[in-house]
Amino acid sequence: MFERLFKLEENKTNIRTELMAGLTTFMTMAYILAVNPQILGDAGMPSGGVLIATALAAALASILMAFFANLPFALAPGMGLNAYFAYVVVLQMGYNWQTALFAVFIEGIIFIILSLTPIREAIFDAIPLSLKHAVSAGIGLFIAFIGLQNANLVSEGPTLVEFNNFKTAINTAGISAILCLVGVIIIAILSYKRVKGAILIGILGAWILGMISQAIGLYVPDPATGFFSLYPSFSLGTHFEEFGQIAGQALNFKAIDLKNIGDFIAIMFAFLFVDLFDTLGTLVGVATKADMLDEEGKLPNIKGALMADAVGTTAGALLGTSTVTTYVESSAGVAEGGRTGLTALTTGILFLIAIILSPIFIAIPAFATGAALIYVGFLMLTSLLKVDFDNLTEAIPAYITVIAMPFFYSIAEGISFGIIFYVAINLLTGRENRKKVSPLMFILSLLFILRYIFL
Repeated sequence: MFERLFKLEENKTNIRTELMAGLTTFMTMAYILAVNPQILGDAGMPSGGVLIATALAAALASILMAFFANLPFALAPGMGLNAYFAYVVVLQMGYNWQTALFAVFIEGIIFIILSLTPIREAIFDAIPLSLKHAVSAGIGLFIAFIGLQNANLVSEGPTLVEFNNFKTAINTAGISAILCLVGVIIIAILSYKRVKGAILIGILGAWILGMISQAIGLYVPDPATGFFSLYPSFSLGTHFEEFGQIAGQALNFKAIDLKNIGDFIAIMFAFLFVDLFDTLGTLVGVATKADMLDEEGKLPNIKGALMADAVGTTAGALLGTSTVTTYVESSAGVAEGGRTGLTALTTGILFLIAIILSPIFIAIPAFATGAALIYVGFLMLTSLLKVDFDNLTEAIPAYITVIAMPFFYSIAEGISFGIIFYVAINLLTGRENRKKVSPLMFILSLLFILRYIFL
């Protein structure tokens, strides 16, 4: 059955590899079950209900990805977009969370319409191959930076970010940093020895060492500073009543307060822009690294992938969570050999199981998944080797794309700046180079420039 549904042999994979890849992807994404309720809870939403909505939205969208596109990409409510939802739309601009969910719902409907047209696929295909390699490398640095933050290896300082010197601070933060680095070493050694499941073993190894550290008093939980117990706790149970308080509220027109319609439209388009280019960037980056692109740099079945993302966003709003997007952590599963929708299906099913067993998955520490992200960042960075650095019209836009993603903390901004630089440099360096700029690339660069001027 799996062979018929997912064409495993054609994609040079097998059931065991796909299941392991799906589990690895889930392990690196499970943090969203803890973080999303915290962030949307700050907007006044019941956090227990948000956890269930998050798991259901991630499960539905990932399963749709499996069957619509047969690709190993998992989806869930996006980081960054949830913060914009809570801290900008609700707390700063003063809208209630029901109105914010309505904006996400409308965005999802627009995405469904766009996914039925060639527009989103055309944007994907228009991005030059050099920029696609750069997007993959940029995402690598981006997720590695996230991993370093999760492990408390970097922190805010006079130089914007600086190294947390755990040598002089052997405390909970220092232990977390050390265990993350140990996790990276475990993954690297096992990968060198070609051990299947190296990334997953590294995550579990770092977690187990963390629990031992907590048992002997080296790791001391302190929720106020973000250090939680590493032992699962089933005392709180599930929160289906709270889920009932948020499900369907995106269409509760009595609660929706549009206030200034102009501001509402701007909010909706902000969700739309970030989701569009975050998703495209993730698809470009992970697919490029996994050698899934064809000879023309196109991704087979991309229309199904974009539809899964669009339906996931729409359904997620109805369930009670912020914008659903394709996760860069999917690259961890791809690194484990995931090549088909069976990987995404596995991740989706695990999110369903997580509704009941959420205490286990929420207990997975950020420093353990951080080790996986740092290692996968290395794997994705190697895509940069495929860029022709002797051709500056290709290399400089690629370079800008790579550095923009981690330093601007946004995949979407990295793509924006990369496209602007690609078009500008090639238009201004002679007739032959101008021929490389497609009309759609020119339009995109112009739209990005206007966005930075007016929005």
